Order: sequence, then structure tokens, then C-alpha cells
Amino acid sequence: MDTYPGIKTAHRFFTGTGHSYDLIVNLCTLGLDFWWKQRILDKIPPNASRIVDQACGTGILTFKIARRFPASQVIGVELRDEYLNIAREKAKAMNLKNVEFFLGRAEEIRVEGPVDCITSSYLAKYAELESLIRNAKAMLRPGGLLVMHDFIYPSGAVFTALWELYFKILRTLGSRAFPEWTTVFNELPGFLKQTAWPAELLRTLEEAGFTSIEIERLSLGTSAMVTAFSPGA
Repeated sequence: MDTYPGIKTAHRFFTGTGHSYDLIVNLCTLGLDFWWKQRILDKIPPNASRIVDQACGTGILTFKIARRFPASQVIGVELRDEYLNIAREKAKAMNLKNVEFFLGRAEEIRVEGPVDCITSSYLAKYAELESLIRNAKAMLRPGGLLVMHDFIYPSGAVFTALWELYFKILRTLGSRAFPEWTTVFNELPGFLKQTAWPAELLRTLEEAGFTSIEIERLSLGTSAMVTAFSPGA
């Protein structure tokens, strides 16, 4: 349901931001987004033939997957048509033939046939995780891989203070340069502080029977990556 708080937050954060998303995600992560997405790519099994990229946005990760695995079918799922329209235009310009897109919630879009791997970047904090994992389990083949990456609120007094200072800069200078991102700059730190998505995701995966569940904290604890294999291998 679109009344789920995380979905409402995602709509509020990203309305009218699609045209500058690619630039902002690179600038505001100080280039770390590129490195994080490379780590996701490296997790995908080399023989994967069907890959779903949830919350694909403008297709940054989706297109990296499509290029790394040209013989595979890559399916991008995105909540906002503003972003999906940009992704479709980019795919057309790149002449990528192994990519298709679906508009809708990652918790609800279920592609036909078994999937080898499901990826996502920046989805977990917004998602209704029980529904999301139930849907992922239904799509993945036995032993299929789930890879989820997102921001977390950092720990440690010194680095947390630096992180908060950085967002103060974004709220002033960043909002002047990119006013469409003011809501994100203002609210994202507090939103991350309230969410407990890593612990909730690990619990949900375990209850759903996923195996080899691992969490890796990245970039001084500002983001985390969770990997797990679907049951029944």
C-alpha cells in the first residue's frame, strides 16, 4: 500500500528530482556511490541469466549490470514514473537490448519465471521488508542471491559529528544549488536515525529461511550491504 510510511517518504523525497539525481548521487556521496555499486556488481553470480534490480531509479546500477552481463535479462523495477521515464530514455540511447522496466513497488512487482539474483541500492530504508522479502523469495530460484545496499546512520561520536556537519553544509550550500533536494538534505539524517532496517532485514531473512546471511558495513559505517541466498538450494 502507498500509505506505508516509507513509501510516502520516498514520494516526498524524490518528487521533481529525477533530472538531477545522477549528479546528486555522485556529488553527495563524494563518489562513493560508484564504488558501492561496483561491490554490488561483484556479488552477482557470474552465470546469472535473469537479474532484477529493485528501486532502479534512473538505471545507474541497472545499466552497469546489463553491461557486465550482456547475455542476461535485466529487469528494473521503480516506484516513480518520473525516474523510470529517464531510465527508459537512457536505455534507448545506450541501445541496450537486454533491459526492461516495470513501474510499481518492489514489494509487489513479481516477474515471471525464476530469477538468479535480485539487487537494490537505497531501497531497504523505505521498504516494507516483510512484504519485500516474501516477494523476493517467490521470484528467486532455489539458491538465488539477494543483494541489498543502503545508507545507515553512522556510529562513533567523532565520525557522527562530521557526518552531521556535512549535512549542515548540504542544507545550506546544497539547497541553494539544488533546491529540489532541500527536503532530502533536511530530513534524511533524522530518517536514517529512526530506521532500524539492517536489524529488521536480517531478522526477516532468517525467518523466511534464507541462508548464508551476511552484513558488511562500508565507508566508515555510513552504509551497509546485506547478502543472502534463497532457501531450497
